[in-house]
Amino acid sequence: MTHLSVNLNKIGLLRNSRGRDYPNMVAMAQRTLELGAFGVTIHPRPDQRHATYQDAHDLKALLKRFPGTELNVEGFPDAQFLEVVLAVEPDQCTLVPDDPNQLTSDHGWNLSRDQDALRPVIAKLKDKGIRVALFMDPEPDNMVLAKEIGADRVELYTEAYANAFGTERFAEVLEMYQVAAQAALDAGLEVNAGHDLDLENVQALCDQGRIMEVSIGHALTAEALDLGWDNVVKAYLAKLS
Repeated sequence: MTHLSVNLNKIGLLRNSRGRDYPNMVAMAQRTLELGAFGVTIHPRPDQRHATYQDAHDLKALLKRFPGTELNVEGFPDAQFLEVVLAVEPDQCTLVPDDPNQLTSDHGWNLSRDQDALRPVIAKLKDKGIRVALFMDPEPDNMVLAKEIGADRVELYTEAYANAFGTERFAEVLEMYQVAAQAALDAGLEVNAGHDLDLENVQALCDQGRIMEVSIGHALTAEALDLGWDNVVKAYLAKLS
């Protein structure tokens, strides 16, 4: 079974857009865990346009009430991000090579270039007992190096997989991800996956049993709107009739 960690960034985006604490991040996380999700993820960016650094503290406090669940905090390891993560001590920290101005994550680490900068960061996180995952493109040759610099897991960046789903290239791209996942396992790493996964494409990726955890937020939020919109509109009509 592959674990589901629900990314709550879009909950934070909705909350922040109106200057009110609605929807409440902690309340939505609690509902998510009560439904059986393995954990929750946030990716606070420097401008805190959706998830905030305070959310990390609040969610850590919540998860103490749900033994066996996990908090995953993603982000670029600048000084402020690392200060928060080391204070919160989430179960997992996923390091992502984001530029501060990026709209969303769009590439994995270039370890041949970035390994010297990542080694001390990874060591510092692991000294605190935090599992470290590196956001990686599906390139098998990089998995040994990810292990060598101290990572516990990789998170495969799955936009290419999602884009290929339903096309004639899908079998080829799926095999590329399976090979990368197996290379990570062979190197002694565990494997996560995330980005543009949804209800239609997630099962095929995870069917082979190589993926430990998926982090899904944008699609899950949009699908919740799709699957629940009719019920809410009808409820308003009933109230106003």
